[in-house]
Amino acid sequence: MTTAQRLPMADSPARAEAKSAIYRLAAVAFGHPLPETQQAFEDGSFHQALDSAWQAVTGRPWPCQPASADFVELESGYIRVFHHGRQGKPQVALVAGEYSELLDGIARPTFMLNVQAFYKYFGLKAALGDEGRTEEPDHLSTMLEFMAVLTHLEAQSLAQRKEPDAYRRAQRDFLKRCLVPLLEVIQQQVARETNLMLDATLIRLIEDLPEWARNQLVELEARIGPYDEKTKDAASKGRALDQNLWN
Repeated sequence: MTTAQRLPMADSPARAEAKSAIYRLAAVAFGHPLPETQQAFEDGSFHQALDSAWQAVTGRPWPCQPASADFVELESGYIRVFHHGRQGKPQVALVAGEYSELLDGIARPTFMLNVQAFYKYFGLKAALGDEGRTEEPDHLSTMLEFMAVLTHLEAQSLAQRKEPDAYRRAQRDFLKRCLVPLLEVIQQQVARETNLMLDATLIRLIEDLPEWARNQLVELEARIGPYDEKTKDAASKGRALDQNLWN
């Protein structure tokens, strides 16, 4: 039996919340670093929280990585790699719209509208990032935070014995359309770079998250059916996502 054919693990509110925690912690890690981020890496609290959630979802531990020497090293590495490390351009972009292969022939404004359609349907807006700026809708951190919200809403539905499939369909579609492709292209870009001066926890997340997200997609498709390619066709023709898909 292949991975795609295996029945998904029995879900529970606790397991759904653990998935939410993984997405939320990853979103924090890929946001612009704060001194608190460095402290959490140093004192092990970030690893403790992520490892607990990772084991609850996968049954496996998540390996602990050495922290950067200090906040200056963490932040400078983040800026150099993700913002303007080479001729004013990022070595590895965290924004989906920077990758032509992810746009797939769609104009970037249309691509952004389709990403924002997910957020708008659930009444969400991009949070303020560092220095009071709003993170781009197609920034990895924003996408991860959105998945944290969806899995939290799924957990609430399960706890209240309500139907969670609307949130699961949204997760499936967002993973397929947006998050998994971005995680994969970031992983590929990092693999092509040499001597990246980046925090070890971030590197490990880049290595591990694509497979984990693909596994979440496999689980969701086993539960609620496969992704409908017609939604991609509509997007490629410049039409926004049909919000009734998740009703």
